[in-house]
Amino acid sequence: MTASGQGRAPAAAVEAVVLDYGGVLTRPVKESIAAWIEADGIDPQSFSRTLKAWMSRGAPAGTPVHRLETGELTVAEFDALLAAELTTTDGRPVDPVGVLSRLFAGMRPDPEMFELVEELRELGVRVALLSNSWGNTYPRERIDGLFDPVVISGEVGLRKPQAPIYELTLTRLGVPAGSALFLDDAEPNVLGARAVGMRAHLHVDAPSTRAALAALVPGLRPTPNGAPV
Repeated sequence: MTASGQGRAPAAAVEAVVLDYGGVLTRPVKESIAAWIEADGIDPQSFSRTLKAWMSRGAPAGTPVHRLETGELTVAEFDALLAAELTTTDGRPVDPVGVLSRLFAGMRPDPEMFELVEELRELGVRVALLSNSWGNTYPRERIDGLFDPVVISGEVGLRKPQAPIYELTLTRLGVPAGSALFLDDAEPNVLGARAVGMRAHLHVDAPSTRAALAALVPGLRPTPNGAPV
């Protein structure tokens, strides 16, 4: 094999692409959170500390985030638990009503990613949505029309990165793990997909994800609308 990579076997094409919702089909999550922290006067350290305790790899099972994602907690119950852990910069209590709604208020659908999904469908690639539910308002009519299947953690009682939710999605898609590519903006979820044999790509932005998929899906344009690379 040469330094230029001659002699490498081409990557096998994928039969299905599985996408996360928040942070993949929508944007911008971090900016939405930052805007909420500023508008509500939240102490950023209290938010970071709470999320680390509830979401880090070393977090114990059954944290409020885990229970929200599997549907054991309602959004209102989670809002109250989260607000109780947060502090404000001026010492006021955090209003628990609608915390998650305000946190995600700045998120918007990413048109480039929805365009990519449409192109994949036109090329005969099966597409699925696999998302941990954080109380997001999913545009169900739109996603139900685009994806087959739609797997949302709170509806099935499972959560990423647990293996069973990936396996359930693959079963509903009717494809083997090695023929499916999973896209997520959270590294633990990407690693979880790989652990069950799926290919996985850490989503950073629409252009880099499209370029990665173009190497695996014959006929997929590496740039949207035929724009030059």
